Amino acid sequence: MTSTIDSLLAEACELAEAAGSLTLEWFRQPELDVVIKADGTEVTAADRAAERFIREELARRHPRHAVYGEEEGGAITSSGLSWIIDPIDGTRGFVRGVPLYATLLAVVDDEGPLIGVIHIPALHSTIGAGRGVGCWLDGQRCRVSERPGIAGSLVNTSSYETFSNEALLGLKESGALMRTWGDAYGYYLVASGQAEAMVDPVCSPWDLAPMPVIIGEAGGTFTDLNDARELDLRAPADSVNGVASNGLIHDQLLDALRYQ
Repeated sequence: MTSTIDSLLAEACELAEAAGSLTLEWFRQPELDVVIKADGTEVTAADRAAERFIREELARRHPRHAVYGEEEGGAITSSGLSWIIDPIDGTRGFVRGVPLYATLLAVVDDEGPLIGVIHIPALHSTIGAGRGVGCWLDGQRCRVSERPGIAGSLVNTSSYETFSNEALLGLKESGALMRTWGDAYGYYLVASGQAEAMVDPVCSPWDLAPMPVIIGEAGGTFTDLNDARELDLRAPADSVNGVASNGLIHDQLLDALRYQ
């Protein structure tokens, strides 16, 4: 089974990197056309092209696997393998020329996330993990940081506007360093030991699908804000949340976010 997971991880990294390279054709281009979807989020031709590329490759390579993506929908099968695609995580930053957006891929089975990949196209960097085979940053094994306390820890988020006033005050009073190197890049930083935590109070399943296995295989902890460790991949858009940490500060972080 380990060889199968290794093979799937390598393939997922390859696909994410190829799709990510497509997005660079539109990145920082003045003629980029931005469309506002029904849910108020932004989408571009780059999002659509990257997801279409991955879907076509999967149809050719794994016609029996299920596929679920942000732009074209689909379904997650209850048996066998399913691929979950977020072609551009951080489209809002992408359209503004911020180079920290990501292409995300996850493979899940009946036990949950099996493979997780975060590719940062503008940085030409990939972090990927497979259940039981570790977490790897550009070919090198990586792990979370060993900072033991929340004071002085780097805690990222995609947007502080999604925090309750109480959670925001609690995090501020914890002594954490609060930054917005967010979207998938925040999880990339946690898994590679460059930050201690990432908090997303409002997310969609495709935003978080790779994170449990990436953070777990890097030695950290991934839960929701209520400390639940099972991510509902069939939940509607904007109905899930995630908290990733080096594990050592996780309880302190959750306590801070429950500030009363």
